[in-house]
Amino acid sequence: MDRRELFGFLSSSVKGEERNTQETIIRPPYYNDMSDFDKECRNCDGKCATLCQEQIIIISEDKTPRLTFSKSGCTYCDDCAIACKPNVLQVQNKRVIDAGIRINESTCMSWCGVMCFSCKDPCLENAIDFQAMFMPTINQEKCTSCGFCISRCPSLAIDTLALI
Repeated sequence: MDRRELFGFLSSSVKGEERNTQETIIRPPYYNDMSDFDKECRNCDGKCATLCQEQIIIISEDKTPRLTFSKSGCTYCDDCAIACKPNVLQVQNKRVIDAGIRINESTCMSWCGVMCFSCKDPCLENAIDFQAMFMPTINQEKCTSCGFCISRCPSLAIDTLALI
């Protein structure tokens, strides 16, 4: 168990909460038609996942790519789109990741009065605002849903919410 898992377990145990185990499927940000994943990716070798610099693309059991932000975030480097031979992912279709980022105030260390800026520091878009030093909020107008804040949160208080 790493430090992040330990803090998440402890904070949810203390508050008597159960972690939501239902996983949101988030696709790489270079597609045009969501149905292409089911049609085209099933016969692919998953090169998009092997070339991802941040190693956040994983190939699901149904052979479609999805993003996981447990260890890092998306830099929008275009490598997955360039590697995609079935052209499901294409650089010209680059978009903001279709997910919302949210902070669970009851498990966030800052919201509980502990000075923590773990989410703010890696945010490339400066999309996390702190109110009164202890209350981080996501500025949805600036947020690109890259996921870097998720992987850095020691109490697992930040997660995604599918938008589509």
